[in-house]
Amino acid sequence: MKKNAILLLFLVAITLSGCGAYNFTGTGKIDAKTFQVNYFQNNAPLIEPGIERTFTLRLQEIIQNQTNLNLINNSGDLLYEGEITQYNITPMTATADQKAAQSRLSITINVRFVNKNKEEDNFEKPFTFFYDYPGTDQLVGSKLSAALDVIFERITQDIFNESLAKW
Repeated sequence: MKKNAILLLFLVAITLSGCGAYNFTGTGKIDAKTFQVNYFQNNAPLIEPGIERTFTLRLQEIIQNQTNLNLINNSGDLLYEGEITQYNITPMTATADQKAAQSRLSITINVRFVNKNKEEDNFEKPFTFFYDYPGTDQLVGSKLSAALDVIFERITQDIFNESLAKW
């Protein structure tokens, strides 16, 4: 009986020690204490007012929620900056009378990431995602908010994975 308890304790100790470098979000050991997210300007040819602020806040939130890093306004160990480069609405399928049956909102955000403590992690890269909706709908109010929620959730998670989770 005592032998089984010792064996069980040993197995638990080995299992837990193997997880030491990772946390539940999948990030390894982060060699930083602070981060900053500069305001993402909207440089897209088609401008939707307010999306730049919404995106900037969403990126700050995901990093705060999934790490123990502190958000600061300047000189962060990690720096996220960039701009919204595309905001497009395109018809995807048409009906017999040449009307859009389905439309797609696509957003592309160019991101520059700088890790002051580990320069080999730095990158500049565009991140894109889309939202399909019925062609008869207009993206305003709550419908636009729902579309932005879907798009920004995916883009911010992709940015997080690229910069911190290394997936």
